[in-house]
Amino acid sequence: MAPPPSLLATALLLLLLAIAGGPNAAAVAEAVRYQTLVATPLSPHPYIATAVEDDGLFQGSLAADEGGAAASTVGLRVVHRDDFAVNATAAELLAHRLRRDKRRASRISAAAGGAAAANGTRVGGGGGGSGFVAPVVSGLAQGSGEYFTKIGVGTPVTPALMVLDTGSDVVWLQCAPCRRCYDQSGQMFDPRASHSYGAVDCAAPLCRRLDSGGCDLRRKACLYQVAYGDGSVTAGDFATETLTFASGARVPRVALGCGHDNEGLFVAAAGLLGLGRGSLSFPSQISRRFGRSFSYCLVDRTSSSASATSRSSTVTFGSGAVGPSAAASFTPMVKNPRMETFYYVQLMGISVGGARVPGVAVSDLRLDPSTGRGGVIVDSGTSVTRLARPAYAALRDAFRAAAAGLRLSPGGFSLFDTCYDLSGLKVVKVPTVSMHFAGGAEAALPPENYLIPVDSRGTFCFAFAGTDGGVSIIGNIQQQGFRVVFDGDGQRLGFVPKGC
Repeated sequence: MAPPPSLLATALLLLLLAIAGGPNAAAVAEAVRYQTLVATPLSPHPYIATAVEDDGLFQGSLAADEGGAAASTVGLRVVHRDDFAVNATAAELLAHRLRRDKRRASRISAAAGGAAAANGTRVGGGGGGSGFVAPVVSGLAQGSGEYFTKIGVGTPVTPALMVLDTGSDVVWLQCAPCRRCYDQSGQMFDPRASHSYGAVDCAAPLCRRLDSGGCDLRRKACLYQVAYGDGSVTAGDFATETLTFASGARVPRVALGCGHDNEGLFVAAAGLLGLGRGSLSFPSQISRRFGRSFSYCLVDRTSSSASATSRSSTVTFGSGAVGPSAAASFTPMVKNPRMETFYYVQLMGISVGGARVPGVAVSDLRLDPSTGRGGVIVDSGTSVTRLARPAYAALRDAFRAAAAGLRLSPGGFSLFDTCYDLSGLKVVKVPTVSMHFAGGAEAALPPENYLIPVDSRGTFCFAFAGTDGGVSIIGNIQQQGFRVVFDGDGQRLGFVPKGC
């Protein structure tokens, strides 16, 4: 594929200045900022999973739970979902993740574009005091592009592995007896054995808040259904239940779907914990007691050699979620009146090598509130950041020009069109990349957040992509290592570097 004209022009300029050997050449060279990437390829060997024990996940707590901090933050240990992988190489897992990621991004674009129909990416969904922390599990092993948290459901407690999803509102899990269910990790929740389970009446205001609700006239019980763009579906009774976290924090009367009929591409998880902005999302439901803020830190999902500790992270709800404001770089949340679920922000620009990229225009990234189209969302379940096509093309060309010293790999990989052959290299200097947001917030990305290994031969790809779907998405690869703060009380979103 021939390089674009803008890239050729930039490269030619650098070459001419270098030949001239004058002070301008030195100025150009000094202007580009670099950082060091440790170029570790993906392992060619099948991934060896570490067994995930329910008790270890659910009972482990953080230091923040001890002493006086127990009143404001409760913690659970976090593991990577790679622990569920069986007989698959890292490259195979990545390829599967990117295919699933493409489907999710398409669903988000469809939901945002036709915003009236959906309550988040998952159609049919929704409708401070102290705080607590739960475990986060990355979904690379199953290619889902999602993260998990382990919570306790009911009384007595049944541990349940739940997908964390900022693009959904409704909380649901599989329930026995099951007419049609998929395989999940751990014991299935049985509401008949729980003393705290409560059915929701058809006439209750809670039932009317569902986008896709119904009524079992015989039992006068509220019914829910959530349908997904990939054909997956969950349906059953809408109820309230107590959720429990590792250090003992209990949250009573959380409205959730108890799914007796579930099928599709769900893997391992018992259900989903909706973290969107809608009224039925988990943060909204617990807002009176804990406030509407939460934060998470997502770990590097591709490092198969990392220890269990280094692959750990947390999701924090309540007063401990925001932390010291001085540590975070905040930007105001943007409201889409046609789509209440997603977390929109205003991306003002992107820098490569320390210089703002002129072609990354605010006009291409701004939300149109009259139509609900455009804008930028921060999403936990999308892996790769997608930018409006003109903005992405400008970013890609700027990165290629600044990284002219690296060997371009012929062709691309999956949705990536800019890849490099770093075989035989252990340490590589790469141009810096920073994202700039309204209000002066900045996220200076670590090199592994934008140049990622895609095979065992040393091919690394620029982990951004273009989209014509209307909405741009900041994905979880770019969020790795940051504590991302969703301050719903202050209506702002923040990035804390090295926040894990």
